[in-house]
Amino acid sequence: MPFQSLNIIEPILRSIEQEGYTIPTPIQKEAIPIVLRGTDLLGCAQTGTGKTAAFAIPILQLLSASKSFDRKRKIRSLIVTPTRELAIQIDESFKAYGRFCGLTSTVVFGGVNQNPQTAILQRGVDILVATPGRLLDLMDQGFISLRDIEIFVLDEADRMLDMGFIHDVRKIIAALPRKRQSLFFSATMPPEIVKLSNTILFQPTKVEVTPSASTVDIVEQYVYFVDKGNKPALLIDVLKDKTIKTALVFTRTKHGADRVVKILAKNKISAEAIHGNKAQNARQRALANFKAQTTRVLVATDIAARGIDVEDMEFVINYELSNMAETYVHRIGRTGRAGAKGTAYSFCDAEEKAYLRDIEKLIGKKIPVIDDHAWPLMDHNPVKAPKQQRPPRTQRGGSDTRSAGHNNPPRARVKKSFNSWR
Repeated sequence: MPFQSLNIIEPILRSIEQEGYTIPTPIQKEAIPIVLRGTDLLGCAQTGTGKTAAFAIPILQLLSASKSFDRKRKIRSLIVTPTRELAIQIDESFKAYGRFCGLTSTVVFGGVNQNPQTAILQRGVDILVATPGRLLDLMDQGFISLRDIEIFVLDEADRMLDMGFIHDVRKIIAALPRKRQSLFFSATMPPEIVKLSNTILFQPTKVEVTPSASTVDIVEQYVYFVDKGNKPALLIDVLKDKTIKTALVFTRTKHGADRVVKILAKNKISAEAIHGNKAQNARQRALANFKAQTTRVLVATDIAARGIDVEDMEFVINYELSNMAETYVHRIGRTGRAGAKGTAYSFCDAEEKAYLRDIEKLIGKKIPVIDDHAWPLMDHNPVKAPKQQRPPRTQRGGSDTRSAGHNNPPRARVKKSFNSWR
């Protein structure tokens, strides 16, 4: 079903075509007609499903139907999202899809000087994308008024909860007009998020896209059982594969991310970290370098990685498994975007076996085990999961070619402790 069948106006269709999109994703196909009807929407979908376009396209169309010709434009649509990176990308999407609509948008977020942001706001915009803290600051200073909001979007509500933003979100909601259209998106629906959605939405239509299955099917997944102290050595060995042009590596903590970057740098592998302790400019620079493939490895914590959308990124490495199974799906969803190929490697130590069991229970399958490496977990029992030989170098990432000599025994390697890789 092409985008034309969704009754999208010609200027937006032209923009979509220029972006190279022809067929809507499931959430776009379901959500766009609902939003165009003016109905409130409850969307259960994660980043990577195409949900930004699912709300940006109909918002642009609805606002285009009743353009304001006031000398100073009033903010008519507000999108609130938890992270700076995601806010920037949403604003870029509005600009891309709406390039022929004659509407204006901007983004505000903390961690940078507010003056360039307030200068744009004072000229007036139709659409505002914001993170909660900076939005409330600018509201308190009188730079932003929400009284003319027609369409409100709360994006990644569950991440708002994780990051402690729910109190800020409630303040924002209290400042909105009662008469409005509201769109609510969350990857998961824990009880507190359900309660929050009930305070925002009026007789919503629910659209549920569960990408766990599609992500799990699209992305090739493998697990290495390895002692914790040998993870650095294993990571460096995996990155010897020249087909891995770039890789997003996940750690559980900011300190862990910085430590991995140091280890990689010592071994002449270009890497940068992205996490909450990094200044906004440093985060944007690291992401830009990664997209340009100047930096080969981007090491990220889960919160910092939300909103990272890099085209053709084929490899995700879970250096440390998350203690939340759903986070694993979010992580590997950074690759395999929009049906593209992707590969996810996970390093599992003895303490993380319980996390792996939870992950496999959630995705409904056993993750193949790569056992032919030099740092196997001493107490690992491979009977618990299907055994898998390491994919041949030329085959990783989905290539159909096989490496000659793949069946040769692996070369001998010297096991090293963690301290030797510091």
